[in-house]
Amino acid sequence: MDADEWHVVDDDEDRTEWERPDRFVRVVVRRTAADEWAVTLDALEQAPEGPAYERETYTNREAATDRARVWRERYTPD
Repeated sequence: MDADEWHVVDDDEDRTEWERPDRFVRVVVRRTAADEWAVTLDALEQAPEGPAYERETYTNREAATDRARVWRERYTPD
């Protein structure tokens, strides 16, 4: 599996959400009320890697989407 195999479960001008095929990990990029871009990673306790939560904020969507790609790659099983 690679990061491209994640499912896009929500995609519009203010939000994109990816879900790993096993549904244990999600990555979300969304516009904040302050007009910044937040990216979050949420791994459930049942995930083979164990639970995790991370959140970062960027001034533009491109940077947030780049971080989302890095997290999807990191949380893609071999």
